[in-house]
Amino acid sequence: MTDRKNPTNDGRRKAARKIPVEKGGPKTAAQADERTATEAAAADEQSETPDVASPAADEPIPMPEIRAAGGDEYARVCAERDAFVDHLQRLKAEFDNYRRRVQRDEEQLRLRAAEAVVESLLPVMDNMGRALEAAARHEEGQLIAGLELVAGQLRSTLEGHGLQEVPVEPGVLFDPNIHEAILAQPSDAHEEGTVTQVLERGYLLHGRLLRPAKVIVAS
Repeated sequence: MTDRKNPTNDGRRKAARKIPVEKGGPKTAAQADERTATEAAAADEQSETPDVASPAADEPIPMPEIRAAGGDEYARVCAERDAFVDHLQRLKAEFDNYRRRVQRDEEQLRLRAAEAVVESLLPVMDNMGRALEAAARHEEGQLIAGLELVAGQLRSTLEGHGLQEVPVEPGVLFDPNIHEAILAQPSDAHEEGTVTQVLERGYLLHGRLLRPAKVIVAS
């Protein structure tokens, strides 16, 4: 009897050889379907979730959002700011005007003070001219009298402007506050530390030392 191969059996054997066997043992159809459904749901969830960038912590808030959030309060603050700036600008302008006015007044006061001093010295110049005319005529008596008159008039004029002579005479004790020692030399007629000779007179102006008296002191 001749053996014939059954094509149906051969196809089943080939199909059986192609089915892979998973590690861990065979799974039922229900378990396979459940696994497939879980993977699909996870894929759909990942694809539908949008990427949201987290805002930076130090990112400034845009100005339109501040204005929208504040409303009337923002407008009130801006109005107060403008009022303060305007007030400061006015104060600065007033101070600048005041400073220029003070400088102008001080300059005018200085000029007036100098004008008063010069005007008070004009009679002294007139008398000096008369004394020189007397010297030209060789009138010695009138020349000496004229010079004395000029010196007295000049002294009186300067005293009227607050000038005072530093008190110093030979024999007085040397005072470094108002005297300037030009030379120190031994003296039999005066004690040590006293003035022996006045070289140049000193003066005070309104109580303040204008020029110290230059003297020679006994050593």
